[in-house]
Amino acid sequence: MANQKIETLCVQAGYTPKNGEARVLPIYQSTTFKYSSSDAMGRLFDLEDSGYFYTRLQNPTNDAVAAKICALEGGVAAMLTSSGQAANFYAVMNIAQAGDHIVCASALYGGTYNLYAHTIRKMGVEATFVDPDCTEEELSAAFRDNTKAVFGESISNPSLVVLDFEKFAKAAHEHGVPFIVDNTFATPINCRPFEWGADIVTHSTTKYMDGHATSVGGAIVDSGNFDWDAHADKFPGLTTPDETYHGIIYTKKFGKGAYITKATAQLMRDLGSIQSPQNAFLLNIGLETLHLRVPRHCENALAAAKYLKSHDKVAWVNYPGLEGDKYYEAAQKYMPNGTCGVITFGLKGGRDASIKMMDSLQLIAIVTHVADARSCVLHPASHTHRQMNDQELIEAGVQPDLIRFSVGIENIDDIIADLDQAINKAFN
Repeated sequence: MANQKIETLCVQAGYTPKNGEARVLPIYQSTTFKYSSSDAMGRLFDLEDSGYFYTRLQNPTNDAVAAKICALEGGVAAMLTSSGQAANFYAVMNIAQAGDHIVCASALYGGTYNLYAHTIRKMGVEATFVDPDCTEEELSAAFRDNTKAVFGESISNPSLVVLDFEKFAKAAHEHGVPFIVDNTFATPINCRPFEWGADIVTHSTTKYMDGHATSVGGAIVDSGNFDWDAHADKFPGLTTPDETYHGIIYTKKFGKGAYITKATAQLMRDLGSIQSPQNAFLLNIGLETLHLRVPRHCENALAAAKYLKSHDKVAWVNYPGLEGDKYYEAAQKYMPNGTCGVITFGLKGGRDASIKMMDSLQLIAIVTHVADARSCVLHPASHTHRQMNDQELIEAGVQPDLIRFSVGIENIDDIIADLDQAINKAFN
């Protein structure tokens, strides 16, 4: 059946068993795969044939799950990685090298900010960070002759900025570079970045896609829409011979699959950030209920945001699904069916009251995680973003009193009751 709905893709895409084969996706927990001749194996190493020979490069379990995520995003090719961080690293370094430059929206997850601001700088790739609410002129001014990509998060973690896809896509394409979007928080259930001009999508599959805090992972999906050959001088890794594979040219040999093939054949080969087949199996189980869980997360989050907004001890609330929020209109445009299950808020007692409130929670847990079935909280300035200085915190949209509240799929009355008793204790 063609043109299946996203709910069906969550359950069925990626793996179609033949007669007598396992109905549930098998775990191919093997590092190696047998071949009957040396020539057959050699053709795999030369990228002349497709197949499996070593799990660091490809594995049937992983490929089936990657194909499902690819279908959900509407892409042409995808790969799994060991984490969301690895996905974001590979997504950029697959097309950038020492001496190159990228443009990033500044509202990013702290780990991603560090990756682009510091780690890849040591490798010779520099990032310029721009306010996601900048004007088109300010955004255009950030580009250089050596710019190779534009990066942003569909909904930023934890500042909950809804990215203006059309503005960033326009700027990227006017400068001949791809637009990369981390779609972790929105998920393809609520937002499909390719439909708004994105070229490549990344995910931390650890979050809503897994949904149960069982397995760390990441994914990269290519839309197949960016014309690498039209900008061949900018992307020689894709458009000129790769001598490590007997001089193949990825765009000529693999067409729309060039980007993911190169990422697998080069980066995964050399750096090895593969997702384990066991984790991919667990991820697939999470994906099968993604279309059921995400709407419940959003429903609960909106109710919790309304409760917090009306509380006299709460100083402020950010939730793009809440009417009156700064990014409400953008959310209605780009993700009208819902945003995510994450809220940020602060208490009138400031940082100390926020910490006291968190320590008083009973149902909602303090964990270094977000976006799974269980409700949880974090204080980014003390935890995920504590490596940033005050200026970097401000640029990332993280206030000192900010509480990141990931609303789970429990009964909303119980969630609100726990918030209520903890807020009251914070002011006793």
